[in-house]
Amino acid sequence: MAKVKSIYSCTECGGQSLKWQGQCPHCMTWNTLVESVADKPTRYQAVTEASRLQLLSDIETSEEPRRATGISELDRVLGGGLVRGAVVLLGGDPGIGKSTVLLQALATMGAHCRALYITGEESAQQTALRARRLGVDTKPVQLLAEIQLEKIIQTLSAQKPDIAVIDSIQTLYSEALQSAPGSVAQVRECAAQLTRVAKSIGTAIILVGHVTKEGTLAGPRVLEHIVDTVLYFEGDPNSSFRLIRATKNRFGAVNELGVFAMTDKGLKGVTNPSALFLTQHGENVAGSCVLVTQEGTRPLLVEIQALVDEAHSANPRRLTVGLEQNRLAMLLAVMHRHAGIACFDQDVFVNAVGGVRISEPAADLAVMLAIVSSFKNKPLPEKLVVFGEVGLTGEIRAVQRGQERIKEAAKLGFTHALIPKANKPKQTIEGMTVTVVARVGDAVAKIL
Repeated sequence: MAKVKSIYSCTECGGQSLKWQGQCPHCMTWNTLVESVADKPTRYQAVTEASRLQLLSDIETSEEPRRATGISELDRVLGGGLVRGAVVLLGGDPGIGKSTVLLQALATMGAHCRALYITGEESAQQTALRARRLGVDTKPVQLLAEIQLEKIIQTLSAQKPDIAVIDSIQTLYSEALQSAPGSVAQVRECAAQLTRVAKSIGTAIILVGHVTKEGTLAGPRVLEHIVDTVLYFEGDPNSSFRLIRATKNRFGAVNELGVFAMTDKGLKGVTNPSALFLTQHGENVAGSCVLVTQEGTRPLLVEIQALVDEAHSANPRRLTVGLEQNRLAMLLAVMHRHAGIACFDQDVFVNAVGGVRISEPAADLAVMLAIVSSFKNKPLPEKLVVFGEVGLTGEIRAVQRGQERIKEAAKLGFTHALIPKANKPKQTIEGMTVTVVARVGDAVAKIL
């Protein structure tokens, strides 16, 4: 028998090497080369059909109509709904609710369009049992239990459904390749072929993807470049709340956030997500500050909690949950230099309540005031919201969409706002007293 040849493929970029190396020679990442069977060369087809040369200004365009999924929070993350021929990749931890929310969406969309559910992880009976448990009407939804790519493409080309869900992309395999399902070559080839089919017949395809221990999508990183939209399912499986975040969207805004609650009848959209991230205290407590953050086009109110305690070791601890740890060290240095509050001998712990992750610098001022409140053991004023970016020279910089943040806080009953001077609203907002500050020292002085 001929010896089976092996190659090593990179899980990040998909590059191939004839021998194992600690570092990928293509993208220079470490420990990403995985052994697989060498496949025969295949003839790849373009994702879109070739066209004649023409001027970009001469091409006629029209606004693509969006098809609503029937789940408002999912439509928000998608940018208003699914676009004809779009390919969406949905990733998340096992058991977090990917298949559940997609089955609910198909049951709703099946009433007015042709919907197809392709399962490669469950049998047809298991999928039917899950649908009955959720209590959704799946009569108009067609089901196909198949993992061979060629048969799936043949079914899609013959039926031409309006929307198709493939659960999951890691279970598919193509006969043109010798490697096992889930390998780098199989995932890349199957995704490329399905994308070509979606563009040619106009079917919106949603691919379910597995994630690694680090929380990133399994398979080559080029998978995210092939598809049109990348969504991530986030949340603690032990909690009843789930978040869907868009990290790439060719048909809408990125960084949109959809909030869901897991019930015995599936996932339900949360109309007031700010209530999830706010703690109802019986009385004012030190170390708590309410931040108005921006997730895509939606303002969210999140409680920032800080605990400053005397350090019992030579190296004080700096720990953050839901916030950037390096930024905390910078804020402590700015607070010492420009506000005269030193925490070099204190342990500092900062937490964003509710499991939300905040990456925007608008949280700087709220984090700093929560630390000051805990350090001085003095609660902040009641019904106060804060936002603002802090610079290294002690200035408080403006943030985007400041007026929308203040209006959202006023809707939820907050009466005071401490904001950057550059974000001062031009008109008075009913029920809201706005205090503007330009320097870190001014903000700390007004609070203390």
